[in-house]
Amino acid sequence: MRRVWQLTGRAEELRFLDAATRRSGARGVMLAGAAGVGKSRLAREALTRAEARGLTTRWVSATASARELPLGAFAAVLGPISGDPMHLLQQATDALLTDAGPHGVVLGVDDAHLLDELSALLLHQLVLRGAVRAIVTVRTGEPAPDAVTALWKDAHLERLEVQPLSEPETRLLLETVLGGSVDSASAQRLWSLCSGNALYLRQIVEGAVEEGRLQQVGEIWRWSGELRLSPGLTELVQLRMGRLSDSVREVIDVLALAEPLGVGLVEQLTGTAALEQADAAGLVAVDRAGQRIEARLAHPLYGEVQRAGMGMLRARRLRGGIATALAATGGRRADDTLRRAALALESDLPPDPVLLETAAATAIRLLDLSLAERLARAAVAAGAGFGARLTLANALSWLSRGAEAEQELAALTVVAGNDFERVLVGFSRAANRFYTQQDPAGAEAVLAEAAGTVAGAETQKTFAALRAAFEVHLGRPADAVRTAKDALSSPVLPDLAVVLASFGFLGGLGMVGRADEMSSGMARAYAAGTGTSEAAVPCFGMGHLHIIGLRLAGYLAEAERVAAELRRSGEKILGPPQLYGLTLLGQAAFATGRLQTAMRYFREARAGLTRSDTSGFEAHCLLGLTEGLAKTGDAGAARDALVELDAAWHPGLVYLQPERLLARAWIAAAEGATTEATALTREAAELAEEQGQLAHVVLALQTAVGFGDRTVAGRLAELAEVVDGPRASAAAAHAAALAADDGDALRDASGRLEEYGDLLAAADAAAQAAVAYGRQGRNGAAQSAAARADRLAVACEGARTPALLAAAKPLPLTEREREIVALAALGLPNRAIADRLSVSVRTVEGHLYRASAKLGTTDRSEFAALLRGD
Repeated sequence: MRRVWQLTGRAEELRFLDAATRRSGARGVMLAGAAGVGKSRLAREALTRAEARGLTTRWVSATASARELPLGAFAAVLGPISGDPMHLLQQATDALLTDAGPHGVVLGVDDAHLLDELSALLLHQLVLRGAVRAIVTVRTGEPAPDAVTALWKDAHLERLEVQPLSEPETRLLLETVLGGSVDSASAQRLWSLCSGNALYLRQIVEGAVEEGRLQQVGEIWRWSGELRLSPGLTELVQLRMGRLSDSVREVIDVLALAEPLGVGLVEQLTGTAALEQADAAGLVAVDRAGQRIEARLAHPLYGEVQRAGMGMLRARRLRGGIATALAATGGRRADDTLRRAALALESDLPPDPVLLETAAATAIRLLDLSLAERLARAAVAAGAGFGARLTLANALSWLSRGAEAEQELAALTVVAGNDFERVLVGFSRAANRFYTQQDPAGAEAVLAEAAGTVAGAETQKTFAALRAAFEVHLGRPADAVRTAKDALSSPVLPDLAVVLASFGFLGGLGMVGRADEMSSGMARAYAAGTGTSEAAVPCFGMGHLHIIGLRLAGYLAEAERVAAELRRSGEKILGPPQLYGLTLLGQAAFATGRLQTAMRYFREARAGLTRSDTSGFEAHCLLGLTEGLAKTGDAGAARDALVELDAAWHPGLVYLQPERLLARAWIAAAEGATTEATALTREAAELAEEQGQLAHVVLALQTAVGFGDRTVAGRLAELAEVVDGPRASAAAAHAAALAADDGDALRDASGRLEEYGDLLAAADAAAQAAVAYGRQGRNGAAQSAAARADRLAVACEGARTPALLAAAKPLPLTEREREIVALAALGLPNRAIADRLSVSVRTVEGHLYRASAKLGTTDRSEFAALLRGD
């Protein structure tokens, strides 16, 4: 399908151009910019808009070939003319202005720097005489005829520098062209490759879509795989680079393989004169980085083009030379060792096991897992030992290749020669079994076995840290808190162990309802998460549990802050952490009721996690999507998401089983089965009680109140006395007001819920207040409460809950009649309705009879429209 590349992200420039063709006395604009930034497209759009306002337009394009002919650029619009130059100019002027309308002529001249001298003079005279308003494009840095340059130097035309598209503008253009959301990592990657050049972007996107490397995953467009250059894009880039001498080519090739490099090192490899020539030609950018001056290619695609055309033997020789030169500098930069090893790996140098092992450890700390695997394998093949094999096993585990990692770790268990090595292997093996292989029982057995092979209290605390993480995931929060406290009592606990112990400490406290105590461990937990790269990925799991605790307590602003900080840290890390950060943003937005915002984050993260995630984050996304779709009334899509959630469910997510039941409850509510929905919320509350998750009990019972349950006020009042945070007391007040059918108290409860940020619960309470006021005949108060509910529902981005629907579409039905009518509207036969509500068929028939009489129809196809208020 041919895609339409509309002009996007240029509203400010178009306003400038419109003004220049409207103002009295204005002569026009010169658009200047690099090749491909969109000058021509912008000029054409300006002419199209001028023509729509009744102006006559002319368009000419200058080319290098037409430059040899007098008035060559204008030949297509002038027709046959002849004579000496002065007569030619007059004939050309007459031809351009013939048949001009009453509003005048707008002349567009593209690539005016390529005009021949006579064409440039014609343009100059037309502008000076005010015969036309001109929109002229020129390429920055290219020599142009004096007559063209004078147009802006002498202020006859206003000059507008057309900048490359910014990253947000590039994403907007991509989403407009592709017709759907583009994930942020893909948009950033495409923007970086193109440096905002719209022409390059179009070439890359068209090729990537055709080859399936840019495709929709769910509802999100996502880039995967390496860049492949089309012949057309290669020609465009080569044209911009120009003809390269052998010496300059050497500079470009060296930087293409290893940019950025210190200027001194490039000069050593290629010569000072060659680097200066490349710099003067605009092919190389030279900048100061700290204490040294670095060189890099002026555009990312220069490197892509050079690497694609470079022979294997030449590339191997150059990489070897660069690696040798880096070694001679003494590794002044922190990543020089990693760069040396990566270059040497694909060079003509003999393998160095020490270098490869050291670099593999660096790569895994930087979370470049694919590179870590390659380097570690090469190190092992070259004769490296325990350290390289452990790095390889950890890389495989984090790459979701748990079975391969287990093989490596099982073998290392046998050869571990001391307690330190046994701790490292046992820790990694248990974590791989739990998270990647999704075998919690096996993981606990491995952990116990490993703990039995070493002595020493401090060593045991390292294993206790991982045990605390397991316990909180398996729905044993009280045990997790105790175990975590034991582990964290060690002042020398490694950073990774501190983070994993904090899974149990922060997550456990939040779940049991003691969120106010989380602050005592937060500083150490997050300091450890940023202290070493090994703890960076687990820090997102810890953050997820921390956010759950804050959300359950009702500290929603703090949850948003934690999510935003972790997202910022994840943007700098390769791979899944970028997606984990998006998931956390979705959870925070979801907690405040911003449903569409949350679901966009969840969809984007899930698109990248599909088929590769073993951490449980895909399930977190699907859990939020399932519930979010149901809360917006899309029951069918919610059921589809629930099927995917069940397939992606991680057995280590026992602690989230209550929320999984709440997702099912919301689907039932979206289908109109509020009795079933309420029963599921109570089941969720009972399960949370069994696990000791009092904060989850509060959430489950609060959800039941939103569905209209008037029986849980007592239990919520009890929980409000022991569960930290504003949610429990606000939920208890809401439940008491609903039980009393007190409109004023319900409105007050709505205010308390909104105050701590739970907009959806606040909307439900306001809607219930409107219904209560209506029953009392207080129509003014009912309208005010309904307006409040509507405002909050808008803030929730399209929420359609049972309470909101009942308030917005008041029908003369009882709650039971409304429920049965809703199920009948779905097409369910009477027997299915009876089974779902656990009542007799005769009861269903009786309610339908009475409801039909009130509604004035027995046609079930009309029920849905009546419920919607159509």
